[in-house]
Amino acid sequence: MKKAVAVLFAFALCVSGQETVDLFAIHKIKAEAFQNSKVMDHVFYLTDVHGPRLTGSPNYRAAAEWAIRQFREWGLANPHLEKFQFGRGWICSRFSAHLKEPGYAPLLGYARPWSPGTGGAVSGEAVIANISSESDFEKFRGKLKGKMVLVDKLRELALPTEPAARRVSDAELVELAKAPDPEQRFGFQGPPRAAAERRPGGPPNFRAMAEFRNKLNKFLADEGVAVAVFEGDRGDAGIVRGSAQGSRDPKDPVPPPSVLLAPEHYGRIARLIEHKFPVTLEFNIQARFLDETQDTFNVIADLPGGDKKDEIVLLGGHLDSWTGGTGAADNAAGSAIMMEAARILKTLDFKLRRTVRVGLWAGEEQGLLGSRAYVKDHLADRDTMALKPEHAKLSGYFNIDNGGGKIRGVYLQGNDMMRPVFRAWLEPFQDYGASTVTIRNTGGTDHQSFDAVGIPAFQFIQDPLDYGTRVHHTNMDVYERLVPGDLMEASAIIASVAYHAAMRDELLPRKPLPKPGSGPRMP
Repeated sequence: MKKAVAVLFAFALCVSGQETVDLFAIHKIKAEAFQNSKVMDHVFYLTDVHGPRLTGSPNYRAAAEWAIRQFREWGLANPHLEKFQFGRGWICSRFSAHLKEPGYAPLLGYARPWSPGTGGAVSGEAVIANISSESDFEKFRGKLKGKMVLVDKLRELALPTEPAARRVSDAELVELAKAPDPEQRFGFQGPPRAAAERRPGGPPNFRAMAEFRNKLNKFLADEGVAVAVFEGDRGDAGIVRGSAQGSRDPKDPVPPPSVLLAPEHYGRIARLIEHKFPVTLEFNIQARFLDETQDTFNVIADLPGGDKKDEIVLLGGHLDSWTGGTGAADNAAGSAIMMEAARILKTLDFKLRRTVRVGLWAGEEQGLLGSRAYVKDHLADRDTMALKPEHAKLSGYFNIDNGGGKIRGVYLQGNDMMRPVFRAWLEPFQDYGASTVTIRNTGGTDHQSFDAVGIPAFQFIQDPLDYGTRVHHTNMDVYERLVPGDLMEASAIIASVAYHAAMRDELLPRKPLPKPGSGPRMP
């Protein structure tokens, strides 16, 4: 009997090229991931209980401390919080918005982070002051004191003609697997986006946007604006999309109380004003800065390895979120998947050769701050490319942060040497649709912090579902927008990838070290 088991185990080792894949281990991982899944339990605590999780807020701390308790309960080693400097925190504990004249209606929206409260219910006349550049300031100087100011230009909402949610088609995956045009200098190079998912114009200049935001905030505050009212960007059907108006930096100007409204409600108010109807709005916002919160923290925990325990395989995703919803797809999904992968590996008690580490990052939404802090503290200063000893010991980093859609493959981030490795690792998951390996880069999330200092770092291709149309940075980023089966499959794939990266003889192959100062630049 023992001989038969040994023969079966040996048969379970499949070689694709030179990369060994342990099919017996994958079978056990799938069984645990699909028959005893806890991934939606993790999502529940991160969203319904502790969401939203704005960096520097009490909710973020509560979510991080909950994750620490889970890691400790599962028996992971050294679960802890790693501090880094962030800036002031912010919390909103009450929001209500009403149209009072010419007729009553409740208004759908929320307070913009890092803007102050109203100090109780305040009412005032609504006026339009479309300000898109500094040249607009003089048009409205001396005219806005005590007003409810609609800052954004009224946007015509197009009739939706495409489905709100979709899977990536086989044809799109075939195109995605092709190398990109060498002249392409900007963009995520990912699956083609539906019209409703596209952002107009070229690449955003984040620094210029931040500078104008500060000037606008100072102008509105100096003018004595009662409440600054903005339209939820790109949303419709009651979806409110947007981010911060104020700043985490105490040196930056503080705006007046600022709100985002659903486009339909914003449009009604603007049309009434344009047709000369007196409009009165009322807001009651209880929000405050947490000036004592100068530091925040990443969440770190380990599954210790054996003969190569000083070498690390790192799994990660950002734990923080914006405040409109509860941060489900962005990015409780990624955090829950990485936690579940760690739970699976620990439950199955694999004797891993390398240490598998989980990192849940803070401040991603403010510019990859948590992962950049980890890289600088542990690996390298990307501005000088002075390497620390741990740099040579980190085999690779794997990231999830493209919503809750199922994994369809992986971006190689220009690392040709990883192509046969990922093809072998993903082959047992082809029947789940996870088979595309593309040389393309993708951006906008924490793998860039590691790639910028020469660490093999990867973000997975995922089905978009309704991430770009209804969910990303909106009030609809909630538990219901996640598909349990997709997260279960993703957890199995990540656990398998982590297992095989931890068990192979060599570290993952690396690209040449980048030049000092390369990598993502965000404010």
